[in-house]
Amino acid sequence: MKKFCRWILNLINWKVVGTENMIPFRQYVVIVASHTSNWDFPLGIVVRTAFDLQKIKFLGKSSLFKWPHGFLFRWLGGFPVERSKRSNLVQDCIELFKKNGDLCIIISPEGTRKKVEKFKTGYYYIAKGANIPIFRCKFDYFQKIVSFDVPFFVGNDAAEDLKVIEDYFRGTPGKIPALSF
Repeated sequence: MKKFCRWILNLINWKVVGTENMIPFRQYVVIVASHTSNWDFPLGIVVRTAFDLQKIKFLGKSSLFKWPHGFLFRWLGGFPVERSKRSNLVQDCIELFKKNGDLCIIISPEGTRKKVEKFKTGYYYIAKGANIPIFRCKFDYFQKIVSFDVPFFVGNDAAEDLKVIEDYFRGTPGKIPALSF
């Protein structure tokens, strides 16, 4: 599958850079933006497979995990998130990291495919609580590049950290540029 997925990326003229940055780490949170289209998911699965990043799991809205396709999303490494009710998802994820030595979760910090002006912050507090790095990943549809940045370690100033993280993604064109962050 690895060779097949690399062939697909080559066929559609996409490049992937920076995956080597994650090799030394057993646990981390990956945040991906700009998330503007359902096409981001298959692209992510192809990249994950092509570069042996199978340990990266994803969070998805709970409706994706219902019959008839729920088994597929679980098989692909998904964890359902119930967005219609309040829960302590951040604490639940921190506990997952504490229980699993090799766990990585990918999250869209926008929390939606719609246009947003600010990211949700759960990913940040998951990384802080689990004491793990954040990897920022851009899906740049204009240049056709998936780029993984160097690890970002959470500091003591959440406002400053969140500004740095958001500024990194600002202007990255998603599949639907009008909805890009």
